[in-house]
Amino acid sequence: MAFNDLIYFDSTGFHYADYPTLLARITSDFQSIYGIDAYIDPDSQDGQNLAIRATSIYDVCQIVSAAFTQFSPTFAQGLWLSSTVKTNGIRRLTATNSTVDLTIIGTAGTVITNGKAEDTNGAKWNLPATVTIPLDGSIVVTATSETAGAITASSATITKIATPTLGWQTVNNVSAATAGRNMETDAELRTRQRVSTAMPSLSVLEGIKGGIANTIGVTRSKVYENDSNITDADGILAHNISAVVEGGTTQAIADSIALRKTPGTGTYGTTSATTYDRYGVPNTINFYRPTNVTIKMTITISALSGYITAYSDLIKVSMVTYIASLGIGDDVLITKLYVPANLAGTSEGLTFDISSIQIAKNSDALGTANLVLAFNEVAISLTTDITVTVV
Repeated sequence: MAFNDLIYFDSTGFHYADYPTLLARITSDFQSIYGIDAYIDPDSQDGQNLAIRATSIYDVCQIVSAAFTQFSPTFAQGLWLSSTVKTNGIRRLTATNSTVDLTIIGTAGTVITNGKAEDTNGAKWNLPATVTIPLDGSIVVTATSETAGAITASSATITKIATPTLGWQTVNNVSAATAGRNMETDAELRTRQRVSTAMPSLSVLEGIKGGIANTIGVTRSKVYENDSNITDADGILAHNISAVVEGGTTQAIADSIALRKTPGTGTYGTTSATTYDRYGVPNTINFYRPTNVTIKMTITISALSGYITAYSDLIKVSMVTYIASLGIGDDVLITKLYVPANLAGTSEGLTFDISSIQIAKNSDALGTANLVLAFNEVAISLTTDITVTVV
């Protein structure tokens, strides 16, 4: 029983026949042994045996095909993808914890061991292992979210002492928490893998993009080039490149740019670091850190059958997630906001109708016009920046 013509590998990949073709081959081989008049209808034992054998072979072919495709970053998933991208010198970004500065007030000399605070959403924040309240009765410490991921907390929302300690009186956060990140998804990792393949390319600019994107700690980046003889509309000087980079250390980013840029090309930005070539010659590399632009919005909705107040929180979270997905320099287009605001594809989204969406940058007045961001700005929003009004 040879299947070389039905199941085989060649230069284009792994190939296998469909189930009916496999069943027909097995049936033909059976009849060549026991005769063409052998009774093999589906209600017979022999007919059922042939079907089981064909199904088994077909199932194995599907497993082999799935395993074969896992060697390609385009199709690999989960642990397979994490392993495959290592050939590009990158690895999946793990989840990080959010951090926040907490003001601890209590009796001087009080020692808080493994203390925890709690925010209004019930999320817990771990204090350093040991905190000693000084003579003035107040100390600011950096707490870490107990749960990894993009845990947010607005100012003045972490006010509950989760581990009561004699002498510890109050806790509060004056400023908002710095959100961590969730585990990098397969889609995000595939995107970064495609960028990473540009590092050894013939295009210097693409190589710089790939190098920066795969610098440890970098979460978002964008690289601009002004190859003209005059300053461009973004203010980038002639014959300069300007990288806008979120995350990563200043020195590591500068080293990555210096390694790949061509001699004589300038770098433009407000953040600087000195790098040294193999001969010890110093070179100053400039780039930008993105400027956060707070996007505030008011969403007016009409409640339909089944709507409950809690759905407004779902709308806010959906909008925060969408804004966080925008890249550096991406404008906020008001028509694009209706999809996440509608909770598209969910049963909750059927319980309300959106009347209007108004947006604004920072402290500007709300309006219905698109928000244009500068090349080195990035949009951010917290749930406290979003108001849902039911009419």
